[in-house]
Amino acid sequence: MHPLDVVKTRFQIQRWKSDPNSYKGLGDCFRTIFRTEGVYGFYKGILPPILAETPKRAVKFFTFEQYKKLLSFTSLSPGMALSVAGLGSGLTEALVVNPFEVVKVSLQANRDSFKVQPSTFAQARNIINTDGFGLRGLNKGLTSTLGRHGVFNMIYFGFYFNVKDAIPASQDPRLEFMRKFAIGLVSGTVSSCVNIPFDVAKSRIQGPQPVPGEIKYRSCFQSMALVYREEGYLALYKGLIPKIMRLGPGGAVMLLVYEYMSGWLQKNW
Repeated sequence: MHPLDVVKTRFQIQRWKSDPNSYKGLGDCFRTIFRTEGVYGFYKGILPPILAETPKRAVKFFTFEQYKKLLSFTSLSPGMALSVAGLGSGLTEALVVNPFEVVKVSLQANRDSFKVQPSTFAQARNIINTDGFGLRGLNKGLTSTLGRHGVFNMIYFGFYFNVKDAIPASQDPRLEFMRKFAIGLVSGTVSSCVNIPFDVAKSRIQGPQPVPGEIKYRSCFQSMALVYREEGYLALYKGLIPKIMRLGPGGAVMLLVYEYMSGWLQKNW
């Protein structure tokens, strides 16, 4: 799925259609990357997600369960508690993944040949040596990442479990699998549609600034307002199609694995 993430980032950081380097559409983006950067261009920035994926998913589902248990002692309705637990898990997850995202986006934004661009660790060292570990360095865009993951998980978990409980289960294992997959697919798609403005702001902050040495995109909501004012509201949804193509089915698979593994562990442990 990583090529879709590269394409999504490229769309989110480009600012004007009049720019001769801008992509005209999804197909043009794929063709241009392949022609100018080769097959490996689609895998720029893949190491940070690989390194972050296991702790990221562990934090997502572990903290969701813990927040869910804590919220069971409150007066919140079960449906609302699931959404709030999802929000908490997303915010916690964001703290873990943000440094990896900073390195990943900076690599994905680089249009040089894969062979000549810096390695992941060289890029991380460059960011640390130039701007340090703080909110202007390895943790820049943290607020946008908190918004992106918090909103996504809030809808993702809340929608999935509330809708799953509302639609009767099937006794046929294949139909039951399809029922859960379809709900997970819609859950991932809806979550992606709602949280993408945070994603665009994150890419603008973590990606290259329009003028070297001058910081234009500084914070989450300032970046959203700036994009809206200069490029229109549709610019806040740049990269939506590749994002849905990646996180719609990906989100469905992830929830199914989580559910079936949780059930298996409860029975056997």
